Amino acid sequence: MAKIELNFRQRASAIAAMLMLILLSLLATSNFTSAERLLFKEQNHTKVLVDHEKEKSFLQKAAHFLWQSGKSSYEPVWPEMEFNYKIVVGTIVGFLGAALGSVGGVGGGGIFVPMLTLLIGFDPKSSTAISKCMIMGAAGSTVYYNMRLRHPTLDMPLIDYDLALLFQPMLMLGISIGVAFNVMFADWMVTVLLIILFIGTSTKALFKGIDTWKKESMMKKEAARQLESESKPNDGEGQDYKPLPSGPVALEDEEISLFQNIYWKELALLVYVWVGFLAVQIVKSYVRTCSVAYWILNALQVPIAASVTLFEAICLRKGTRVIASRGKEITNWKYHQILLYCSCGIIAGMVGGLLGLGGGFILGPLFLELGIPPQVASATSTFAMVFSSSMSVVQYYLLKRFPVPYATFFVLVATVAALVGQHVVRKIIAILGRASIIIFILALTIFVSAISLGGVGIADMVEKLTNEEYMGFENLCY
Repeated sequence: MAKIELNFRQRASAIAAMLMLILLSLLATSNFTSAERLLFKEQNHTKVLVDHEKEKSFLQKAAHFLWQSGKSSYEPVWPEMEFNYKIVVGTIVGFLGAALGSVGGVGGGGIFVPMLTLLIGFDPKSSTAISKCMIMGAAGSTVYYNMRLRHPTLDMPLIDYDLALLFQPMLMLGISIGVAFNVMFADWMVTVLLIILFIGTSTKALFKGIDTWKKESMMKKEAARQLESESKPNDGEGQDYKPLPSGPVALEDEEISLFQNIYWKELALLVYVWVGFLAVQIVKSYVRTCSVAYWILNALQVPIAASVTLFEAICLRKGTRVIASRGKEITNWKYHQILLYCSCGIIAGMVGGLLGLGGGFILGPLFLELGIPPQVASATSTFAMVFSSSMSVVQYYLLKRFPVPYATFFVLVATVAALVGQHVVRKIIAILGRASIIIFILALTIFVSAISLGGVGIADMVEKLTNEEYMGFENLCY
């Protein structure tokens, strides 16, 4: 009996020991799992912190790349003015660029800037400023030439003054913004914007030129059929022939007295805008940059430009004024259309001031899309560029961005080239009877500008990256 009781106690002790061992094992496993979870959480938290630090470091690096206080990559390079092969080649290229640019209504800045940078040796920003001087000379002589001419098919001047009133004030406003951006923006930013803009506008202009060429071919064939079907040749050949919508009329009938061919009221409004902007720029040169007075003076340009554009826009909306060069009696202008076109004018001015172009790279194709004949589109965009480019020259001069002797020489070259280009191309148009030539010249000039300016910009960007130079924004307030 005692033996049985002993065995029972031993078994109970063994079972109790086993239960205790199982309990201890469960506790150990639980503690291990908790510790493992805690470690995993800590690792995840550490990983999140590391990722956050990496992201923060990347943003800081990007911000540091784009902006460093007191840093500047702009160093003006003005070569000595001396007669050598660079001046000769540069003069030839500038002459051709001004001749083609004046005919296309784009100024030629896309050719001037690479010429001044690659051949003459100016830095990109000084090239931009001298390019504006050349555009002013070419545009001025072209406008003087065009002011005597009449619309190819309508009884009105070749320059559409109502169209200029809608766009020129906004172009001037955009120029002021663009010149400030030219001071602030890095060269690589300008290059990227330029390539995108030029490729798009040149492609659009090319398609428009092809379409106009086809229409001209159809109308020339129709005119030939009408001449062949004339049963009474003594009545005078060509009685039923109507000039092409975009074609030239007889050269001897195109030119009339300069004073009779100008709409003086519209011209006075455009001059008012120019004088207002000029006064602001002169007064602004006597105040400290980025001061309260500086920004107030800048803001005064908005009501000066908006007053004239708003007046023209309301008249167009009410129908008291029309864009007569389209050849349509009345165009029902919508507010959103007017707002869109005014925005295009501002963008054209910003791009012109930023890149050293005339703004015609946008206005020219835009006028063609509005249904304006090529001759009128070219003449009117050049007319608007006279005001905007001359204002840019004043602003760059006050900022001391170009050497006056070089600028004076190239202005003379561009002025003569523009007159020659206008005369030669108009003779060719009169002989061939195809105004679409102007559109093709426009597309060619823009495309060549995209290749040349884009190539220069990319090469300069690669060089700066190799030398680890600062490539961020400049400080406008220096």
